[in-house]
Amino acid sequence: MPANKNALIRYKTIDNCLRNRYRRWTIDDLVDACCEALYDMEGISKGVSLRTVQGDLQMMRSDKLGYYAPIEVYDNKYYRYSDPNYSISDMPMTENDYMLMREAVDMLRQLQDFDQFAEVADVVGRLQDKLAVSQKNRKPIIHFDSAPSLKGLRFLNPLYSHIVRQQVLHVEYQSYRAEQIQTLTVCPYLLKEFRNRWFLFASRHDDLSLRTLALDRIVSFKVAEKLTFRENPDFDTAHFFDDVIGVTKSIGDKPRIVTFWASASTCKYITTKPIHPSQQQVKEHDDGSGVFTIDVVINPEMYSVFLSYGSGIKIMYPQKCLAYMKKELAKFRELY
Repeated sequence: MPANKNALIRYKTIDNCLRNRYRRWTIDDLVDACCEALYDMEGISKGVSLRTVQGDLQMMRSDKLGYYAPIEVYDNKYYRYSDPNYSISDMPMTENDYMLMREAVDMLRQLQDFDQFAEVADVVGRLQDKLAVSQKNRKPIIHFDSAPSLKGLRFLNPLYSHIVRQQVLHVEYQSYRAEQIQTLTVCPYLLKEFRNRWFLFASRHDDLSLRTLALDRIVSFKVAEKLTFRENPDFDTAHFFDDVIGVTKSIGDKPRIVTFWASASTCKYITTKPIHPSQQQVKEHDDGSGVFTIDVVINPEMYSVFLSYGSGIKIMYPQKCLAYMKKELAKFRELY
């Protein structure tokens, strides 16, 4: 049962009061203390009712928040902890607490390859030691896809720093299609991962045209000391990828409604794991199959996703997508 911030402030205030054995606390004293705490910390002046504090005492006594606070009434009037050493801040870690902490640590470990998260990595290491002491070690139960040998990962940390510092870069870059290395002068904005590959999104310094640079195709880069960093007003790092699958998108690209049929088994899968957040089912057939739509920018990654479902999905609209899929399937037939 989650507790809101005001409730947590009251619990902490009551805890501080009951730990103070040099004063006798009536219910009215606890109400006054909670009112003062809420006013000091949150600016709330409407006060706290007697009934609310009575409910807080019951909540702290119960197992709903895991407190099991040993609150007792003595002399038929005053409140205290029967255990003078008890505090809600010093509760032992429960099994559920341990599991939640272990999962959080496993996830935080994914950040420790970044120098900027070195302090986090240190905290994670200490948490792991504490968890190992409090519980028996076990095999990992969370695994993230990674490609530690992927070329270009060494650029992650310096590029991150240059983006934070808003520094213009001279980048030596060789795309898969180019025979020669080209030099690009760019303003870097964003690092994005897709299918275990990292990409740098940057604008050319001269005309602000957006470029997507795969880190494994970057040869080298250096700071362009004399150039001033330029923002691209048309590149919103927070929402630029809302209507796209993958990373291939240019400024000005508009999403299209893509309609597709899915088999009964594929229907069940994509209902629980949508191809894109915009996915909607517009028709359901008696055999369990159905028709869906997504509203996305049409790009190679979208086609790749559809092709990965094989005969479980058929694009119905727009016509150019249908023609593309037919062409690709014809190539498959030639191969097999």
